[in-house]
Amino acid sequence: MSEYTYINYATEEMSAIITINREEVYNALNADAKLEIVKAIRAANRDENIRSIILTAAGKAFCTGQDLNDRNVQAGEKAVDLGNTLETEWNPLVMAIRESKKIVIGAINGVCAGAGLSVALACDYIIASPGVKFISGFSKLGLAPDAGSSFTFTRALGEKRTLDFFLFNNPLLSEELASAGLINNVSTTLLESAKEVAQNINAMAPNCVELIKKNIQFAAERTFKESINNEIYAQRFLGNSQDYKEGLSAFFEKRAPNFKGN
Repeated sequence: MSEYTYINYATEEMSAIITINREEVYNALNADAKLEIVKAIRAANRDENIRSIILTAAGKAFCTGQDLNDRNVQAGEKAVDLGNTLETEWNPLVMAIRESKKIVIGAINGVCAGAGLSVALACDYIIASPGVKFISGFSKLGLAPDAGSSFTFTRALGEKRTLDFFLFNNPLLSEELASAGLINNVSTTLLESAKEVAQNINAMAPNCVELIKKNIQFAAERTFKESINNEIYAQRFLGNSQDYKEGLSAFFEKRAPNFKGN
């Protein structure tokens, strides 16, 4: 019997595939569903046989944000603390993806809305099906964007276009997000494309992949001088690894390297 109720967790070769499975509510997430995704990401990170993670969903939607049927977010006579929902549910989910040592590939099969935007765009490498709609929806509920989406969209689209997106809820399509650099690719063969990317990553030195991810995240939020100093520590560590020796040997011997993560 599966230990998960709201997601499916499978492994294929050296990849973990996490599939959100709440088709009946267009993959809106309740508290338990969010915690299950976090649990699965952490399980994949602990598994030495896993080198990459694919996050996708079943049905027509990827994630439409908060399940508004969840009693934790329903407004009644007593005021609801949505800040607590962010602190204990959404932000830990987004940070689990961002802090994953293993690359998380988002295979965005359908519509993203609300905090589902943040889940999708927290992924490290993002592929979407053609014509997928990315919709804010916050202002329709009298809310502001959250779970990191203000930061992510403003960095990519600038203040004016981001304001328009979050105020008026006009959808952006996957092709537009690819042009803006918010996602990597658009593909008609979504899962196959994600698996191909995963296979390429799986063949790389794991520590190298982890530190490339960390260096890029660091650089996005720091100055140039801080970034080049940070690169020194990463390169010093990797230069002392067995995988670097293997990479050199493979280069001179004109063969594919066999990286082992040490």
